[in-house]
Amino acid sequence: MGTMLTKEQLLRPLAQLRRAAVVVTCMSVTRPWGRYSSSELDFASADSAMGHTADLALGIALAQPQRKVICLNGDGSMLMTLGTLATVVNARPSNFVLFVVQNNSYELTGHQPIPAAEHLDFAQLARGAGFEHVYDFEDPDDYEKRLTAVLAEEGPVFVTVRVEKGAEGPISRSAKELSPYLQVSLAESAHRLRKILTS
Repeated sequence: MGTMLTKEQLLRPLAQLRRAAVVVTCMSVTRPWGRYSSSELDFASADSAMGHTADLALGIALAQPQRKVICLNGDGSMLMTLGTLATVVNARPSNFVLFVVQNNSYELTGHQPIPAAEHLDFAQLARGAGFEHVYDFEDPDDYEKRLTAVLAEEGPVFVTVRVEKGAEGPISRSAKELSPYLQVSLAESAHRLRKILTS
């Protein structure tokens, strides 16, 4: 058992390897992701209906089968809609990589623990739903060493990454945010992404 990853150790290598993938972020990684990427193909799902980041990303993957879609979902959000795991397996999108960023808490709203935090094994849940390609990381070196191969795998791919708790607060969607994708409204972000993907 290694040490857990920091958000930097999770996101920096991923930003370097993502190429032309759409990246949909959720909750506690939304603001940090913007420190490593300013791509027009980034979409923040942080302040929409909680729990629906993975199914939104799945919809993009199904609509854009020629393009890789990476979802950085929160553990609390994944827990709210576990049925999405079965939906993904049933749809079999070969271009979809679903990460669950597991810090065992609802970080943005005050670090309340997610239910059954100490017992949850998201990788096991994914296997039980029928995912064939499942990865579970908590060692930074192992993660960085294997990430290229994980992203090259034919989807759907499921990845749990155990990360240290951070101190991100609520998202403001204003000029106060440093990340370009958080400086406009959710609706404006959605319109922009759709325009890029359909042009």
